[in-house]
Amino acid sequence: MLLFRWAIFVLLIAAGVSFAFYAGTGQVRFRQFGLVILKWTVLAGLGFFGVLTLERIA
Repeated sequence: MLLFRWAIFVLLIAAGVSFAFYAGTGQVRFRQFGLVILKWTVLAGLGFFGVLTLERIA
């Protein structure tokens, strides 16, 4: 559980850094990379907490 929380935190930081690079340089590849990281991080988080919720129900 703790490992998953740290992984989510690190991925969100990586997306933020990528967006900061985009703001600083204006290169679109940094924005695209940040959006991909953010999308998969949110999907993985929703899946993880969905499994936790289903375990509580059952």
